[in-house]
Amino acid sequence: MSTYNAHIGGLQFELSSLDLNNLDIQGKAPHFHLLHEGHKYTVKLVSMKGKQIQLEINGNLHTITIEDPVDQLVDKLGLNAPKEVILKDIKAPMPGLILDIMVKPGQQLSVGDPILILEAMKMENVIKAEGQGVVKKILLPKNSKVEKNQVIVEME
Repeated sequence: MSTYNAHIGGLQFELSSLDLNNLDIQGKAPHFHLLHEGHKYTVKLVSMKGKQIQLEINGNLHTITIEDPVDQLVDKLGLNAPKEVILKDIKAPMPGLILDIMVKPGQQLSVGDPILILEAMKMENVIKAEGQGVVKKILLPKNSKVEKNQVIVEME
């Protein structure tokens, strides 16, 4: 028997296919009447995008996200977990001249933090962190010429 997880706000409800089949629902989309445990609910389907549904229940708007068995398996296997990128040494992406170094040893970097400005082909390029890490050592000072793939900043 399949089970589904419904997320509403910070709450999670587990529903089996049998639970869904036993619901007493009357009406046609987008307006329904639902009887559950002796209580009557007026339900209007507001929108449905993928596995996210907006329902107006007795005049109150609720957003519900549904996880089917495949979604639950993917989550259990950790395939939805955000991938953490740890910075490796920062290398010059092209030959050029270092105009400015914007980090110091010991500085913690996050995705998008500016590291240095590299002039190449008369253009200034801001080299930004593509992950997170801590600056260990700056190997080249400002105004140094660099070759492609030359290490400029060593990371811990």
